[in-house]
Amino acid sequence: MSIAEIGAVLRRRWYVMVPLAVLGLLAGLHLYRSVPVSYQSQSSVTLLDSTAVAALAPAFGNPISNAGGSLVVTADVLIRTLSGADAARDLYGLGVTDPYTVGFAANTSGPVLTLTVTGTDREKVLGETSTLTAFAGEQLTALQVAAKVQPAYFVHTAPVVLPQTPVPQLKSRYQQVLAVVIASLVAGFTLSFVTEALLVARRRRREAAARAGGTGTAARVRRRGFRGRGARGRPRPGRLDVVAVLSGYLGLALFIPSNLTLPGLGGVGTPANAFALLALFWYLATWLTGRARPAPGTRLPRVAMWLLAVSVLASYLVNAARGSSQKEVLAADRGLIGLLVWVSLVVLVSAGIQDRARLDVLMRRAVVMGTVVAAIGFYDFFTATNIADRISIPGLQSSVAQITTLDRGSFTRPRSTTAQPLEFGGMLAILLPFAVQQAFDPVRRHLSGWRRWGPVVLMGGALPLTVSRTSIIGALIVVLVMVPRWKPQRRWTAIGVLLCSVACFKVIVPGLIGTITTLFASFFANSDSSTQARTVKYSAILPYLDEHLLFGRGFGTFLPELFFFTDNQYMLTLAETGLLGLLALLVLLVTGIHQGGAIRRLARTESDRELGQAFFASALVALVISATFDALSFPMFAGIFFLTIAAGGSHLGFIRREAPKPRTVESPCPAPPVPSAP
Repeated sequence: MSIAEIGAVLRRRWYVMVPLAVLGLLAGLHLYRSVPVSYQSQSSVTLLDSTAVAALAPAFGNPISNAGGSLVVTADVLIRTLSGADAARDLYGLGVTDPYTVGFAANTSGPVLTLTVTGTDREKVLGETSTLTAFAGEQLTALQVAAKVQPAYFVHTAPVVLPQTPVPQLKSRYQQVLAVVIASLVAGFTLSFVTEALLVARRRRREAAARAGGTGTAARVRRRGFRGRGARGRPRPGRLDVVAVLSGYLGLALFIPSNLTLPGLGGVGTPANAFALLALFWYLATWLTGRARPAPGTRLPRVAMWLLAVSVLASYLVNAARGSSQKEVLAADRGLIGLLVWVSLVVLVSAGIQDRARLDVLMRRAVVMGTVVAAIGFYDFFTATNIADRISIPGLQSSVAQITTLDRGSFTRPRSTTAQPLEFGGMLAILLPFAVQQAFDPVRRHLSGWRRWGPVVLMGGALPLTVSRTSIIGALIVVLVMVPRWKPQRRWTAIGVLLCSVACFKVIVPGLIGTITTLFASFFANSDSSTQARTVKYSAILPYLDEHLLFGRGFGTFLPELFFFTDNQYMLTLAETGLLGLLALLVLLVTGIHQGGAIRRLARTESDRELGQAFFASALVALVISATFDALSFPMFAGIFFLTIAAGGSHLGFIRREAPKPRTVESPCPAPPVPSAP
């Protein structure tokens, strides 16, 4: 369905769209005028250890400060105490009646706490922040007195940032107004096409009844009914298809830095995500008017996505019921937007693509665009800069407060147009198997060698440049999954090329291979500070799981500024969506692996078997590296991940429809085999 046809439907059903749009605008205006402006004030305190800390614990030391060998654990204990019901009751008696939050300060790994109070009275908020700051020190002292700590070993609080002058929080106000207006427009859009579909269906029933009753009546019905017919009109030339729409999404996702977002939407408000939501409405309009039907045999990724959506919605309800803070409520709303983006990608790819040739075009475009991102990463590495920092687009703002060029050893870690080197490496790792498969594809052998092998060289070469264990693990999984399945001649050639590549890196980038080797050696020796920080966080997250083990705290609500970075997608999923969400995520990942294996088993050509192995390797890479960073928190990685999962389901549907039918009495002879690729 073209844009003109969508506009025609909206014009015909104006009596549905216009009232709802006007109602939404009036409701938004009412909210803007009736909802008071809220003010927010913050202060920060740090924990200082006692001068007697040199004495050994637990005999002479402070059992609180040494609970985990770090004052970070002490800070976590204090945060939990201040967030509890007893502390809230005591603060209420001291006059702190507005909502407040206590959490670790953003962008710090030390025992620094940020105390925040939000209310509608500016002067009162400032006073409450001062009261909360003093109360934090009193509670820390009370905890140590209760633990019978000697005063010489007391941990104390020291102000880092005094209570700040409250600032108006207009962002949340505008978000509420915008949410009401958008909800009314979406409802009007959807109901317009539902009305169109119902009227078209009724018209068809009348036509069928008229044909049964006589040709004269049928002619009259046609004259009356076909005047506004839009659901079955003649196709117009140049109509957009799903692959063209998804190509636009890929261009926005990969070429606009993922930290640039629409104002007020946070990290989920990237232009690519907004485009994906519009594409979902476009497909919904096409489906409701009967112009598109889900491709047969492609239900599996949508079912897995449905399970994930149910777990996210359940956690959203839990978050709404537990009286969470304003930041957590807004984060949960952003999480729902992100979920809708993922649903749109899975639905568009798995249900909307009806031609396998067009699906192949989409995968080739994804690889080509990923190659450009990898080439930008080479530029970043060898120039020790980041080209994305120089990109400024009017109307977009950075969702990250401060992005700096990251170094490891003596090397600059590139991130290209992504938000972080881990996202850069993870995204390339799940696209690399398709670059290898397309390089060997017999259909593309007429192309020059650089066009076939350029993506493999650039993507594979960019992975070590990130100086990251995640990237190296992803590359190793691709090699271990794909190479053993090749014929001996190709396999040994590939092993030789890999060894030569390692030698080239040692010559071209001296010290890089040694730095990467040291990373893994320190990991296995448990002497790496990054690994130890992750281990501490694993134990620190366990108390949060006791509160809502089944459904979690709410998808998107485990914010680093309120809690801490998890650096593990599974732990983050468990905290936010509980056991149900973790199970749904694992089902989705295993679905991707199953689809790759099923394609390989059912394939009738060597090219299709290699394609199935590529889907298998890509899904396995996502499964493993999700344990090394919070993968789905990064929009570019998440978008490519869900697109490839859905593409696997779509390819599996095509392979199943092309598979030979079982022999029956009517047709006892099997279908002739398809010749293998040379």
